[in-house]
Amino acid sequence: MIEHHLSIDIETRSSVDIKKAGAYKYAQSPDFQVLLFAYEWNNNGVELIDLANGEIIPDYINQALSDNRVVKHAYNAAFEWYCLNKASYSTPIEQWRCTMAHGLYCGYTAGLEATGKAIGLSQDKQKLTVGKALIKYFCTPCKPTRTNGGRTWNQPWHDKEKWELFKEYCKQDVVTEREILKRLSLFPVPDDEWYMWQLDILMNAYGVKVDRKVIEGALCIDTVSTEKLTEEAIKITGLSNPNSPAQLTEWLEKETGNKIDNLQKATVIELLDKDYPENVRRALEIRQQLGKTSIKKYVAMDEACGEGERVRGLTQYYGANRTGRWAGRLVQLQNLPRNYIKTLDYARELIRNKNYSGLKLLYGNVPDTLSQLIRTTFIPSDGNKFVVADFSAIEARVIAWLAGEQWVNEVFATHGRIYEATASQMFHVPIEKITKGNPEYDLRQKGKVATLALGYQGGTNALIAMGALDMGLSEDELPDIVQRWRQANPRIRDLWYAVEQAALTVMQTAQPQGIYGLIFALEGDVVYGQSFLTVQLPSGRKLYYPKPFLKENQFDKMAIHYYTVGQQTKKWEVTSTYGGKMTENIVQAIARDCLAITIKRIHDKGLQTVFHVHDEVIVDAPLGVQVDYLCNIMSEPISWAPGLLLKGAGFESSYYMKD
Repeated sequence: MIEHHLSIDIETRSSVDIKKAGAYKYAQSPDFQVLLFAYEWNNNGVELIDLANGEIIPDYINQALSDNRVVKHAYNAAFEWYCLNKASYSTPIEQWRCTMAHGLYCGYTAGLEATGKAIGLSQDKQKLTVGKALIKYFCTPCKPTRTNGGRTWNQPWHDKEKWELFKEYCKQDVVTEREILKRLSLFPVPDDEWYMWQLDILMNAYGVKVDRKVIEGALCIDTVSTEKLTEEAIKITGLSNPNSPAQLTEWLEKETGNKIDNLQKATVIELLDKDYPENVRRALEIRQQLGKTSIKKYVAMDEACGEGERVRGLTQYYGANRTGRWAGRLVQLQNLPRNYIKTLDYARELIRNKNYSGLKLLYGNVPDTLSQLIRTTFIPSDGNKFVVADFSAIEARVIAWLAGEQWVNEVFATHGRIYEATASQMFHVPIEKITKGNPEYDLRQKGKVATLALGYQGGTNALIAMGALDMGLSEDELPDIVQRWRQANPRIRDLWYAVEQAALTVMQTAQPQGIYGLIFALEGDVVYGQSFLTVQLPSGRKLYYPKPFLKENQFDKMAIHYYTVGQQTKKWEVTSTYGGKMTENIVQAIARDCLAITIKRIHDKGLQTVFHVHDEVIVDAPLGVQVDYLCNIMSEPISWAPGLLLKGAGFESSYYMKD
């Protein structure tokens, strides 16, 4: 039973660059050190222990770190937990709670300073803005100079005034964290979610092994490739720096007689479709190859690789905000390039042996080949294998289950050919005639793009964004596809409008609304003036829309507006929403909850998930574990989702790849 609360903030130092290598490798450095330890025991005021100057943490606080009757709080608690354990203070993750994770759960942003402002803290309760300069001075190595006596670290006694300010900064972080916690505690995180957060931290701390030889080989080959491509470009163009967009643009305009707007990725692809002379085409191809940025992921893996040749800290719990989905960190797993090469084993060996000539001879485009091999750098622990599985068409399954679109549910309960079945419903053609080889009834592409693009109230633009035109469909066909899909899925269409109406009614009446197993409500507190539009999901978890209000949108229609972190600006700002967008949030959140339950079930079976991407889990498993075993776990019924039919599909491998 919890009897006490302990809020903690620490300041540390390490020669490892935390931004590039991550917190785990940072704390593994031999020169890692905890400098300051600020804490508040219950509500007794903030105290500070100056460890760098020889002060010692009191015995009762030391004991509290491992006492299960004391819940430990911190902002981004994974950092405090890992660092303290690395510094030989034993403290189990099960006893910790993260105020940053709590804020993300409630729809706020991740940074302590930004969250303090967004939540409305008074100036004296907010994070001190001098922190960055002080951290740079005391927490990172300094350049040895004659003036500073050749030292590599700034110590407290080198600038006592700054050190006193640094101590105040550390204490103020506890004040800010506590004030945020007070406000958030009125909107609690479910226990299941705290358990999910703990599993995420343990997974990140365990990490995933990487093939160092692949990393070293890829970086070596990329250097050779860049040199050779640059030399060839100079030879073709005569430019001193063919990598310069300004120089290359001027040359291309001169050679083609056409105006070139820019040399962005999409523009280069368009230019390569034109009937240009061979020298122009080759210059554009080189530009395309030199512009391959995915090689940076090898650099990121190299910098983040720590103890045991493992990369740690690859996922951020609730990093995608609101829906609760995870975000990628360091290597950014969410946007790994796909692999199409059939001979992956051979390509990997060429890279491991730094064989540029062999790679060039066999695969031609070296940067693209290196890009495809990024996934394969992740490997299982010695004596293990990767067992990988993902949910099949989970968003299509969830939205049909939620809306009660029975024909779709029946498809997933039987043959599962959702694209063909959708085309059959849309065009009133027997499903057996909708095959890739039947030119008269080859409607599968239309069924596929409609299924992928139109579930959240999207129109022709959504089809184009999903690649409808690239599939060979004409723009004139698209409105008809939208109309036919909506007619074929009336219950999903009704769901969008019901969701929007429920949210609007809550805002207008302040009365909860229950539809489709969801509860819409307006929640707030009179003490701090917080307010949220919330949507309780079937799992019991809630989606939070902070500071909601009604206002006409750009279409002169009354709409819900709320505060969030802008995807482009990364700032706390107002945005609006509508039925289809809220439906997308809800469906993706339910899909995320299905993944969370699966991760828990995998853990309960004694298996180790090393990372997960979207709806896919990667398990570092003993050789005896079969992929069917993992797929069966993914297909198990979920108590809060009766009738939701889930299916897992996967593979086994000695490295990660896209099957």
